[in-house]
Amino acid sequence: MAQTQIEVRLKNLKEHLKKENNILCEVVDKFRELDKIAYKLGYLNPDKQSYAIRVSWWPMISVLGTYSAGKSTFINHYLEQPELQRTGTHAVDDKFSIICFSNNEEVTTLPATAIDADPRFPFYKISKDLDDVADDAEQRLDAYLQLKTCPSEKLRGKILIDSPGFDADNQRSSTLRISQHIVDLSDLVLVFFDARHPEPGAMRDTLEHLVSKTLDRPDSNKFLYILNQMDITAQEDNPEEVVAAWMRALSQTGLVTGRFYRTFNPDVSVELPENVKERLEKKSTTDMQDIHARMEQIGVERSYRVIGMLEHITKDLEQNIVPQIKGLLQRWKSKVIWTEITLDFLLLIFAALWFAATDYTWSGAWQHLSSLGTASLGAIAALLFVVGLWLHLKIGDIAAEKILEQLQTEVVDETTREGLTRAFNKNTGTWNKLFIWFVEQPVGWSRKTQQRLNEILGSVNSYVQKLNDQFTNPSGKEN
Repeated sequence: MAQTQIEVRLKNLKEHLKKENNILCEVVDKFRELDKIAYKLGYLNPDKQSYAIRVSWWPMISVLGTYSAGKSTFINHYLEQPELQRTGTHAVDDKFSIICFSNNEEVTTLPATAIDADPRFPFYKISKDLDDVADDAEQRLDAYLQLKTCPSEKLRGKILIDSPGFDADNQRSSTLRISQHIVDLSDLVLVFFDARHPEPGAMRDTLEHLVSKTLDRPDSNKFLYILNQMDITAQEDNPEEVVAAWMRALSQTGLVTGRFYRTFNPDVSVELPENVKERLEKKSTTDMQDIHARMEQIGVERSYRVIGMLEHITKDLEQNIVPQIKGLLQRWKSKVIWTEITLDFLLLIFAALWFAATDYTWSGAWQHLSSLGTASLGAIAALLFVVGLWLHLKIGDIAAEKILEQLQTEVVDETTREGLTRAFNKNTGTWNKLFIWFVEQPVGWSRKTQQRLNEILGSVNSYVQKLNDQFTNPSGKEN
């Protein structure tokens, strides 16, 4: 039997993790157990979807931000490669650059096919996603992605992604799709803002995409907000006033907690009064060291984050997704049953009115039916059964369509909405419509399934302890 693309991808993933981290290799199997449960529920598409590919298995750092915020300059300085990424005060590159380590001494740029066709990269087969959102003239993957190799030792074991400048007013849906994909898979997200432009009105859309949508994420601590190019704004404004203006702009998006950083690049800094320069350099150096420290330890954070996501997805499936499927199923069942009860009641009223209007009695009707032959009665009974069955199925279809229409507005998250729609359709098939009175649990859900989820949750603590043993020794005993 031919393996699906997901199975091939996860097989390659496990081979990679065996060499790097055996604990995460075991975690892949637990994600596959969750997949099987979600497939039976109908929540995931077995041909295209897996919880395992929604998680970043490679230590990955993404750099997002507005035009002229200094993202590329930051990357060049960090990797000690001044010519790696083009820099400028205006948009100079409209592609996502995936940067990884290479033993070759020269920087090499490879086409997007190198990423799309290699299951080791987090953008494997992303071309299929872009086909849904890209315009006909822009369906070439090379218009969006490129792979760069770099000999910097700081890249060993990491993938670094430089995004094009974020301009929400003119943003293409394809670029937004890739940005969201990057954010979901990254272990660390550096969000750069140009400190020279703190106007909340002009930046509202950008802040909405880069800040507001991160607040409710379970991994929101992986976002670092960076006010860059503080040296330039210090020429014209009081740096404290600039920071206060940014704090007000960010608070309007809902970001009222968490730290953000104030930096500038000393290699390209402008001339400043000595007292101002000394104060800015001290703050920038401290913040830059903290940022670099986070970047260096993402391999460790990645392991804990993956296990944390296993726990989060398992709980979400049991405590959120399954109850929502149950709720939709009960709404559908109630709507069908009450519709049929109402129709039966209306039919009785119509029959009573007809008998009253025609002076026809129930006993007369019974005598008339009794006078018919067995064959005629059988034909009438069969006809009534077929009509009743057709009407019952039709009512089930109409009720399901109504609930699906309501679901489109009730659930905002597109991925969740698609999953619930798929699961609801599986639960409202012909068999369930025929025996709707006996439907209590969603298809694929049982005590045994719940027990499997509990076992997966129980394994989370075991994996965390194994990770802790790699870095800690609370007892102080020698191995």
